[in-house]
Amino acid sequence: MARSQNVLFILIDQLRADLLHGVLADHVDLPNLRALMAEAVTFRRHYSVVNPCGPSRASILTGQYAKNHRSVRNGTPLRHDTPNLAIEARKAGYQPLLFGYTDTTLDPRMHHPSDPAMHSYEQPMPGFDEIVEMRSGDSYPWRAYLAGKGYDLPDYDRFYVPNAAQDQPRTLTDPAFYKAEDSDTAFLTDRCLDHLRVQQGQSWFTHLTYIRPHPPLVAPTPYNRMYDPANLPLPRQSGDAPHPFHEISKQRVTPRDFVQGFDDLEATEETIQSLRAIYLGLASEVDHHIGRVIRYLKETGQYDDTLLIVGADHGEMLGDHNSWGKMTFYDAAYHVPLIIRDPRNTAQHGNSVSAFTESVDVMPTLLDWIGEPTPTSVNGHSLMPFLQGENPKGWRGESYSDLDFGDPLTLTIWQNELGLSEAEASMSILRTDRLTLVHFAGNLPPVLFDHQAEGELRNVAADPKYASDLLAMTQKLLSHRMRHPDTTLSKTMITDAGPVTGR
Repeated sequence: MARSQNVLFILIDQLRADLLHGVLADHVDLPNLRALMAEAVTFRRHYSVVNPCGPSRASILTGQYAKNHRSVRNGTPLRHDTPNLAIEARKAGYQPLLFGYTDTTLDPRMHHPSDPAMHSYEQPMPGFDEIVEMRSGDSYPWRAYLAGKGYDLPDYDRFYVPNAAQDQPRTLTDPAFYKAEDSDTAFLTDRCLDHLRVQQGQSWFTHLTYIRPHPPLVAPTPYNRMYDPANLPLPRQSGDAPHPFHEISKQRVTPRDFVQGFDDLEATEETIQSLRAIYLGLASEVDHHIGRVIRYLKETGQYDDTLLIVGADHGEMLGDHNSWGKMTFYDAAYHVPLIIRDPRNTAQHGNSVSAFTESVDVMPTLLDWIGEPTPTSVNGHSLMPFLQGENPKGWRGESYSDLDFGDPLTLTIWQNELGLSEAEASMSILRTDRLTLVHFAGNLPPVLFDHQAEGELRNVAADPKYASDLLAMTQKLLSHRMRHPDTTLSKTMITDAGPVTGR
């Protein structure tokens, strides 16, 4: 009997890369992810190509830059005919199972306006079988589970309010009303393991997506007070001259937007450090449950038959540069972890890769591993050469990201204050070893960071000494965009012999 060839793709929502390798790594306990890094290949300069959640996951699962798939906001539809990971995996005989969510906005041309799928952007990507619905706006199976356990459920819009002890004032670090064994993270893991127990002996394909440490920031005991806020490093701040986009971004998302039940919350140092501590606690909770999944694979003899990928959809500012969330141009919002364990290439386990990799590389890597061709629409590249110990020739020397911050229906804060149209409210980011360029479509000044000098602490775009660097990076950005158009059909020619597609 042929050995099983399993795929487990775990995606964590809003996890910064520096929890595993960077400034916060010494302040958070992630034993299972660190153990996995010793048994896998870690990609240390891995970036999301777009934010926020829906667009990021669209790029991960289609392998396309946002400028091509154009599902650029939470709520912007993804074309129904866009090739994606699940549909392509089915061609190899897999039945892709979804535990969690993909935040896919479906194509309204394929649905009646009254269809419930047309009233929420939190739909599953076509091709996945949604085994457990864990969308943040619904989570009905989890709520039903909690009710069955005897919990007195609050209204869902107050589900994540910290639960103070009786007759005590509520604090940020009070626990959630549910126990750790019954949290959304625990529930999702339990349901995934229940299903995997009956999948043994066959090849399976599972996409497990955790919503934590995405806000609202509240954690069950003991994760709510696992870390002492006083022992954590303060957020990075710069005394640089303010950029118009960034100044508005600081108004859009504030600490009070990260919690429920504290409408008058002030951005004091105590508040900021408490929220950072809860975020780390939630990350540790996710790590614990990923450890449960890995132990199950080892105990059942499936670990060495399974391609295991752990990543994140995007990062989180967590107070750096007075910012929260991911609608910005700073690295912390885009730099995410990526760990890949290929059981076929054990000689590379424990290694790390310093080359630039992007979220669009995950889909072609998975398809390469299961032996399925990559569609011509894909902008990313398979990471299999790195997993095999090779340094592929011609690999990219930069990483690229998009961010659309406009809205075609309701003007965003940036559009209102800067007088931008929806088409002008976007930016492109290009990173090289030394420099990061942020170029805006509207009439906003560029941003340029020199990582061999003060990095993100100083925007040098207006410094005459950097004029040649600014020009070179702008030209490089233009060339990048020209090299990566939508190639869904442009590589196909109609010939006397019929349609022929090149590479």
